[in-house]
Amino acid sequence: MTDTNNRPPVFVHPSADVESGAQVGDGTKVWHLAHIRSTAMVGAGCVIGRNVYVDAGVTVGDLVKIQNNVSVYQGVTIEDEVFVGPCAVFTNDFRPRAQNPDWTITPTLVRRGASIGANATLVCGIEVGEYAMIAAGSVVTKDVEPYQLVAGNPARPRGWVDAKGEVISRDVDNPPPGLAEG
Repeated sequence: MTDTNNRPPVFVHPSADVESGAQVGDGTKVWHLAHIRSTAMVGAGCVIGRNVYVDAGVTVGDLVKIQNNVSVYQGVTIEDEVFVGPCAVFTNDFRPRAQNPDWTITPTLVRRGASIGANATLVCGIEVGEYAMIAAGSVVTKDVEPYQLVAGNPARPRGWVDAKGEVISRDVDNPPPGLAEG
């Protein structure tokens, strides 16, 4: 990925493993014990925390922060400016078995600016909308609308946030007008 903002070079901690062929954008920091697989793409200006695993074929956009102990498995796409809290979990298999010759990846998409709280679990096959907010500890089993706040197990709508993450409405059925401009 090219440097369009005069970012510093990539920093990779000596204990991290960035496999040959992985693409990591300028200004990205890859911290202790992180592992980025050979066909992964990580954008510019990202922070990849301690013990983060970015699997083969994963795409991570620019200015993303992935906190400690997160595994981003094949089939997950994370767009620009997403925050992934510590110990969040992504899955990629609806019917996991140790042996399944018919296994296929079920993709997950996290849109620009979304925030995923610590220890949240995202069940594969969902889309998290732009600037959505997933509360810590939530188990997300369905799509999350842009700017929507969800919480719980299973995660349910709890209101709406603006682009800064501030709760602006608790009316779960009606997003405020002009929300995208927020």
